[in-house]
Amino acid sequence: MTTPTPHTLAGETLLLLPEGAIVHPASKTLIVADLHLEKSSSRRDAGLLLPPYDTGITLDRLTALATSWRPERIIALGDSFHDNTASERLSPADRARLTLLGQHAALLWLTGNHDPIPPADLPGIWKAEHQEGTLLFRHIPTNTIPPGTAELAGHLHPKARITLRGHTLTRPCFVMDETRVLLPAFGTYTGGLDVQNPAISQLFTGPMQLCLLGKNRLSRISLPARVA
Repeated sequence: MTTPTPHTLAGETLLLLPEGAIVHPASKTLIVADLHLEKSSSRRDAGLLLPPYDTGITLDRLTALATSWRPERIIALGDSFHDNTASERLSPADRARLTLLGQHAALLWLTGNHDPIPPADLPGIWKAEHQEGTLLFRHIPTNTIPPGTAELAGHLHPKARITLRGHTLTRPCFVMDETRVLLPAFGTYTGGLDVQNPAISQLFTGPMQLCLLGKNRLSRISLPARVA
C-alpha cells in the first residue's frame, strides 16, 4: 500500500501519490498528466522499434489507481495521446479498458500540444482548460494565474537528481509552491526535464518544493529560490 503526501493548494487539500497522480478528495477526482498513449506505435511508423507495451502498462497503472481510490471523475491534463491519430491505433483491449474507465468515472480530457484535436470515439468530454473553485487545470503552465486561484499543470515532465550515500538518483517528481503544482508524466515512455531547467525553474520565484516518486512513498525536499 502506497502512502500519499498531503499538500494544500489554494485552500484545497490534495493527496500526491507515489504513482505520479493526485487525488482531490473533496471532489473525488483523480488527476493525471501526460499519458502519451500509443507513443511506441508512433515511433514504429517513423522506423524506430520500441516495445509495443506502453499503452497497456500505462492503462494498467491508471486502472489500478481507479480501483484503489474509486474516483467519481478522472481529469487528464493533456497529451493523453501521443498524436492526433493515436486513438485510431489503440488495440481493441485498450479501447475497451478506456470505455470501462468511462463507465465508472466521468472522464475530463484537456487538449495538449500532442493531442490538440480530440478523438471523437472515446468516452468523456474535452476542454482546453478547466476551472473549478480555486483550482485551474491546464496542460501547459503559464505565468498568468488569476489572483485567488492556483494551477495544476503537466507538459514539462519534471524530474530531479539527488545524491544519497554517494549514489546519484534521478526520479520523476511533483514541483510545487503556493500557486501551482506541476505533475510528473504518468505515461510509460515519457522521459523528463530536470527541475533546474529554466523552462521549469523560471515558473517559481520562491523556493521549489519537490516530491520525488518512490516505490511506496514520496520523498519531499526543498530547493532554494532561483537566482535571477
